[in-house]
Amino acid sequence: MAKERILVVEDDEDILQLLKYNLAKEGYQVTGVTSGEDALKNLKSGAMDLVLLDLMLPGVDGLEVCRRLKREARTGQIPIIMLTAKGEEADIVTGLELGADDYITKPFSPRVMLARVRTALRRRHAEPLAEAAPLKIHELVIHPGRHEATVADRPLDLTVTEFRLLYMLASRPGWVFSRDQIVKGVHGDDYPASDRSVDVQVVSLRKKLGLCGKYLETVRGVGYRFRG
Repeated sequence: MAKERILVVEDDEDILQLLKYNLAKEGYQVTGVTSGEDALKNLKSGAMDLVLLDLMLPGVDGLEVCRRLKREARTGQIPIIMLTAKGEEADIVTGLELGADDYITKPFSPRVMLARVRTALRRRHAEPLAEAAPLKIHELVIHPGRHEATVADRPLDLTVTEFRLLYMLASRPGWVFSRDQIVKGVHGDDYPASDRSVDVQVVSLRKKLGLCGKYLETVRGVGYRFRG
């Protein structure tokens, strides 16, 4: 059975070839393009299972590509992993808010990149959370089986990672989870993530929660909790 199809969008030819080589070696079907315009054209002509997307692209940049993909029904469910340079935290948060699923900071190790790709694809094909009674905390309602969350009856546009993070914290209100526990609970034991990546995801989730963002609390020196 053929492996999943991955589109790599990267304008640095050396990085593009490195990504294509390592992904193809793992058996993935890889297409590489160097601009946002070519990425959008490619996705119109054929389906992809995942997109590795550089944010700093000439012309149509990575954030605009992400925005366009996530607002279209045909491409909205394709996982997007952003490729970012150090110091682009504001763009990372914006990308997560637009619906990107994860990010990798350059320079990166091919091993870490492949682990992130495997995790994103595994989440996409995984069975949804078992049907269970909705969680209700203040104005927030989470429907685990339907993979939906609302605040004051307003639907939240959450990525898979954000939904799992929210469900993990909200299902144990008042419990404090370390960053390491969050990584393992959301991504699994073999996921190579830093504490900083958890912090960035929490920043994005807080913004999306709006008036309920205040209930997602930082416990200094320990981690995070959702106040019930």
